Amino acid sequence: MNYKIAVLAGDGIGPEIVDQAIKVLKAVGKKYNHSFEFKAALVGACAIDAVGNPFPEDTFQLCMDSDAVLFGAIGDPKYDNDPKAKVRPEQGLLAMRKKLGLYANIRPVTTFKSLLHKSPLRKDLVEGADFVVVRELTGGIYFGEPRGRSEDMTKAYDTCTYTKEEVQRITKLGFEYAAKRNKRLTVVDKANVLATSRLWRETVQEMIPEHPEIEVDFMFVDNAAMQIIQWPKKFDVMVTENMFGDILSDEASVITGSLGLLPSASVGIHTSVFEPIHGSYPQAAGKDIANPIATVLSAAMLLELALNLTDEAQAIRDVVDKSMTAGVVTEDIAEGKAYKTSEVGDWLAKNI
Repeated sequence: MNYKIAVLAGDGIGPEIVDQAIKVLKAVGKKYNHSFEFKAALVGACAIDAVGNPFPEDTFQLCMDSDAVLFGAIGDPKYDNDPKAKVRPEQGLLAMRKKLGLYANIRPVTTFKSLLHKSPLRKDLVEGADFVVVRELTGGIYFGEPRGRSEDMTKAYDTCTYTKEEVQRITKLGFEYAAKRNKRLTVVDKANVLATSRLWRETVQEMIPEHPEIEVDFMFVDNAAMQIIQWPKKFDVMVTENMFGDILSDEASVITGSLGLLPSASVGIHTSVFEPIHGSYPQAAGKDIANPIATVLSAAMLLELALNLTDEAQAIRDVVDKSMTAGVVTEDIAEGKAYKTSEVGDWLAKNI
């Protein structure tokens, strides 16, 4: 089969880590007799510098014409450190989510046996931790209107908005993931304070009778933040709104021992996007030291969720496990010799 993959490497370490995922996908294609056509486009700070738009129309059209999108990272200090900048790289990410209809972000949180000692939590707490955060991605305070600053710049305001349909759509996906796993769903909100959270809770409660096989519990976001650290193994599938999901999934990622290990998928109406959960890490850009594993595992999610190539996806996960066991890893998790980003990619592709 021939598949079209849009490559949006982005900023910082994005191009380096995406290159390694492409190496692995090409090796998969050779082994399983698939052909991947990779076409690159601009997004983020590099797109602003080139054309003044963090998500250009050409990039959008390429995404729409592709079977899947492999995405690196966006962000640059010259924009991060300028709060008055009118055009920002992150606007490209939000525009991509909105225009592609990417209403759900799927973030699996799993631990690697060979790296349990790298976790900031005790081994007995994290060993066997395996859950999925299903985050609503196109609503909430990140997209709500009105937003802005007062004329004298002494006041700022954002608006958090959700519709019943948006809650139903993301919760339905949460139920589907729970049904495939251990049949437990945790709904995270702040219903004791926020009207939007009360809408979430009411809507989910109405949906529970449709899924009698799923055990559902509700948890305030502050309690969830604590319990992810205290008892990470208690969670199976967590569904929540945009900002809560952003924060909680980043918090959950560190229990694995490195932010550079966890992949994600953004799925919805049009072409799905697959990306590591970490940022652009500009301090490491061009140094060949960034951990490419999260991006490689994102490529595995791409194969499974977008192309329905489950055996091929498992082959990537298996070779990543082998690299961990063999110590072929970058400096952030290395015990002895630290391998370069490109060396890890070469090893994975060779051993696929």
